[in-house]
Amino acid sequence: MSTPKDNDFADRRKTAIEAKKALLEKFKAKPDENDPAVQARIAERKAIAEAREARAEQKRAELARKAEEEKLLEEQREQERIAEEARKKAEADAHITRLLADEAERKAARDARYAARKQRKK
Repeated sequence: MSTPKDNDFADRRKTAIEAKKALLEKFKAKPDENDPAVQARIAERKAIAEAREARAEQKRAELARKAEEEKLLEEQREQERIAEEARKKAEADAHITRLLADEAERKAARDARYAARKQRKK
């Protein structure tokens, strides 16, 4: 598809000037800052921005609250883990103590048998 041949330089220049004039008219037709419609749009945008900021603040507060709850929960889990380790260590120590006591008891019984056997041989 080629451009039509009857569109010469003067026509293109005239079209560009008209487009520029139309653009200037569009900007001139822009309502003034004191126009009630403009004021209403500005107020609406401000209300939307304030609502957005309020929601963002609420979300930040919620995230902070959740982070605090998570921190407390993590601290509680850590305390439970430490208590469980202490309980297991105490249990292991008690088991070792029982084993040592049983070993000492068996040794004492063995020594008593040995002494009794020596006594019988005399």
